[in-house]
Amino acid sequence: MPTADTPDTKWKGSREAWLDAAFALLLESGVDSVRILPLAKRLNVSRTSFYWFFKDREALLEALIDRWREKNTQCLIRQTEAYADSIVEAILNVFDCWLDPDLFDSQLEFAIRSWALQSDQVAREVDAADEKRIEALTRMFVQHGYEALAANVRGRTIYLTQIGYISMNTQEALEVRMRRMPAYVEIFTGQAPQRHELQRFHARHGYVPEKAVRQGDDIHQEV
Repeated sequence: MPTADTPDTKWKGSREAWLDAAFALLLESGVDSVRILPLAKRLNVSRTSFYWFFKDREALLEALIDRWREKNTQCLIRQTEAYADSIVEAILNVFDCWLDPDLFDSQLEFAIRSWALQSDQVAREVDAADEKRIEALTRMFVQHGYEALAANVRGRTIYLTQIGYISMNTQEALEVRMRRMPAYVEIFTGQAPQRHELQRFHARHGYVPEKAVRQGDDIHQEV
């Protein structure tokens, strides 16, 4: 049996394993469920092994916030700064976040925002993240020639629309969302996307649009 003097990672887990388990509980049952004993049981490790990695539960919760900042806020900012020949391509880079959970985890965002309803500290973190994300979207529009106020309004509109999707836990089939994308792009930018821009976007997400418009759909668009 390992002792404190001869630690064994299989016995005590790892910092990332504890964080992964904490995220799983946060998504499943909310922040109140993120406690040391249930995590230890989930990981099948000693409860005391938690203290190899975190001072206390509050330190674990702070680490969850840190990971959320990197996962969602920083990834979104990087997408606004990705290379783009046009504002349409820039917007489609941002839209990658809404379709790729490796870039932006909507379930995690929902869980953090739910947590913020119970914690003033987390609410402040969410407010700060919202501000940074909108600032990044605003800069993106300014870099593509939009006047500052218009850039800010467009950036806010994109962001608040997506947060609305998340807060309402809206579920859409990929086919439906992809057929709506050209209209969203035109509303947000004032420019219709070109076929080659959409083709590159589709290819990134492994999407092949239908060649014929199906009867009975509420949206009829071939791209």
